Amino acid sequence: MTTLSDLNRLDTAAFVAQLHGIYEHSPWIPERAAAGRPFASLAALKLALQDAVVLASEDEQLSLLRAHPELAGKAAIAGELTAESTGEQAASGLDRCSPDEYAALHQLNAAYNARFGFPFILAVKGPTGQGLTRQAIIATFRRRLGNGLPDEMAEALRQVHRIAEIRLNGLLGAELAFGPAIMAWAEELGGISDDEDGLTCAYMTPAHQRSAARLADWMRDAGMEVNIDAVGNVVGRYTADDPDAKTLITGSHYDTVRNGGKYDGRLGILLPLAIVKQLHTRAERLPYHLELIAFAEEEGVRFRSTFLGSNAVAGRFDLALLDTLDAGGTSMRTALEQAGHDPSTIPAIARDPSTLLGYVEVHIEQGPVLLEKGLPLGVVTAIAGSSRYLLELEGLASHAGTTPMSMRRDAAAAAAEVVLLVERRCSGAGALVGTVGQLAVPDGSVNVIPGRCRLSLDIRAASDEERLAAVRDVFDGIEAVCARRRIGLKVEKLLEAPAAPCAPRLMDQLGEAVQRAGLPRFDLLSGAGHDAMAMAAVTEVAMLFTRCGNGGISHNPLETMTADDADIAARVLLDFLRKYR
Repeated sequence: MTTLSDLNRLDTAAFVAQLHGIYEHSPWIPERAAAGRPFASLAALKLALQDAVVLASEDEQLSLLRAHPELAGKAAIAGELTAESTGEQAASGLDRCSPDEYAALHQLNAAYNARFGFPFILAVKGPTGQGLTRQAIIATFRRRLGNGLPDEMAEALRQVHRIAEIRLNGLLGAELAFGPAIMAWAEELGGISDDEDGLTCAYMTPAHQRSAARLADWMRDAGMEVNIDAVGNVVGRYTADDPDAKTLITGSHYDTVRNGGKYDGRLGILLPLAIVKQLHTRAERLPYHLELIAFAEEEGVRFRSTFLGSNAVAGRFDLALLDTLDAGGTSMRTALEQAGHDPSTIPAIARDPSTLLGYVEVHIEQGPVLLEKGLPLGVVTAIAGSSRYLLELEGLASHAGTTPMSMRRDAAAAAAEVVLLVERRCSGAGALVGTVGQLAVPDGSVNVIPGRCRLSLDIRAASDEERLAAVRDVFDGIEAVCARRRIGLKVEKLLEAPAAPCAPRLMDQLGEAVQRAGLPRFDLLSGAGHDAMAMAAVTEVAMLFTRCGNGGISHNPLETMTADDADIAARVLLDFLRKYR
């Protein structure tokens, strides 16, 4: 078995020969990467090979793409694939396509080549390395045919790197200590849903309660003391030898948006769970208590109130929320009681800040920055503050054919102006972003001028001053639109969350752990809200982001990541925990 030490000692020609087949028919890639030796880790080697491709000319990149075979194409039938490609395609059953599947792939290959000028490339061993199904491959093929050329070329190159990563693991006999378990747990938890199609896990539903019970079982199996508190948080405690030691908290949320992804929030529970399981197996204790909290609610799907779990731990749970009703008329208090919880004891969940060392959360980025940088990990600098509202515009419903344009009080036309107003005000200003994510015409009809329109407003920025200035400007603009169009306006504030900067000392410790893993430290802002925002009220916080694929999409069934990225994130977090100071 070849080792990294072997590769570091070889001359360039022998190094290139050993890495033959890692990148399809492209020896120039290891040849250029060789200058970066010695590599401190497998992650550093992977990054050097990737950088050789990134720095190559476009013609060289295209030649790399064109060196790859079609999936289940003529070469597969004729047995002309490289040994590596043959094994990979066979792992997904592409050598056993039905006539219909083969015909579909043949048509897709032809359409793809005609559109892009290079073959469709997909790491058919998939995110886990165990292989995608033929159905999943065909679905991905069809989806990516809709990409533009620059985006698809970038995605094809990312797939080439994923193929190379899996091949390198095999060449060096690399074993992932944490990634496979994390991915398997995410898959199992993702099968518990309120809906038959897709993953939905809303607060205190049957799926939510089953998910909590499953997490509690896994925590106990990992050697933790476990309880489910009055707000539904699943709390696992891995105790130190010293009972008077302070506590470091990690975790994230296990509820989801409607039809969401398997890794949002849940990665931050399952990844430290895998670490604790290994610590327990080794009978290794940390010099502090480690508390893993699976926060019950962060998304606000059922009761439109976010961070219920983490706010309870931070001592900021608003008891008035217990009277909030869901869409079916059930109060939060009733939902908790029906699940066996005592809402009156929620205040007792609050932690004493003097007993805490800090809070660290691992989360998928939910965006494309790490993906485009080609980096598996990033250190979060701050979590953007957020202002969220629901707006109702009240015009006058009247006949679409008989009401002159100049006499209309069209609520939808006013809403359209508001959408563009938000876009204008929030564009080109640093990390400021604005979104109208919900837009509806209740009881609308094709022949009726919209008399009422509902829309959401979400404005975020790393600076509270910048965010609040944008909110003021947007509402000044909305009032002007409504006055000019004779439209009534009702506003409901849903959320006002200040920005949460991460503690520099914890950021530095995370960054050092990233660098010890052989990766460069890369800092980035979180535009999404996280439980760390609530926890910042009670202790110092830090966050480690992991790369997610499919363009960085999240809150979507296409949300994805790899076992390798999960594994290196776990190694970095474990290193951080062991060296915490």
